[in-house]
Amino acid sequence: MSKDNVRIIPEIDWKRTDLLISLALEEDLDERGDTTTIAVVPEKAQSRAVLRCKQDGMVVSGLAVAERVFKTVEPRLVFNAFVSDGDVCKYGDLLAEISGPARGILTAERTALNFIQRLCGVATASRLYAEALKDYDTVVLDTRKTTPGFRNLEKYSVAVGGATNHRIGLFDRIMIKDNHRELAAAEGDGAITRAVERARKAYPDLEIEVEADCLDEVREAAETGVEYIMLDNMDDATMEEAVKIVAGRSKLEASGGITLERLGRIGKTKVDYVSSGALTHSVKSADISLDIEVL
Repeated sequence: MSKDNVRIIPEIDWKRTDLLISLALEEDLDERGDTTTIAVVPEKAQSRAVLRCKQDGMVVSGLAVAERVFKTVEPRLVFNAFVSDGDVCKYGDLLAEISGPARGILTAERTALNFIQRLCGVATASRLYAEALKDYDTVVLDTRKTTPGFRNLEKYSVAVGGATNHRIGLFDRIMIKDNHRELAAAEGDGAITRAVERARKAYPDLEIEVEADCLDEVREAAETGVEYIMLDNMDDATMEEAVKIVAGRSKLEASGGITLERLGRIGKTKVDYVSSGALTHSVKSADISLDIEVL
């Protein structure tokens, strides 16, 4: 299966996104609104503003979310995008134009930028990670280490940037991690086997992944026939050995201690996946400005 077939860009969950926008505007405006704009800018003033990229290599993501913010604040605003999500921009490129009531533009500015800068930052980081593995069959995955409430938008941006989504939540895959194994081990030997058997019985429709800390755990997990085995914090040589042990019986995912510089070496081990929380939990927001002019 090609990487393009693995990577599916999820739809934006607008019900959840609208709630996030509402909460963001509420904390910014409270009950009194944008007091500075109300006091300084004439009610009937019209203006034009542009969103401009201020860095090279930025991957666009979240234009429709920014538009939603502007139109939530002021439905009369007109939003025209010059690029599309997934496009790569350089310093100075125009992303979009917003025109209409000046008060609406100013009031929505920071909230809109907060959303799109964050999402472009995630997409840009995801592209860097995916590009580092372009010459290998290994696929880059995200994790559940997302901003609370923003998972859908951040995972959307990961896919827009060229990486691939892991499980969405606790509901769509069985993942037996170290703490699950420890509790299962309290009943005796064969903890991984016992945990997998119980998971198969409880949720026969779900795929199962087992986290392994050592090669003995890799062997036990592979014998159970699980779909995925996570190689947790293993060095490159140990992962190469795990690939030989499993021999294609399960898909292997490298996790823990993943850096951009290490990805090429991991690709050479021939593991199927590498997951990194850095795609979402520690990215730098993209540099985007809003420049305004009076009409």
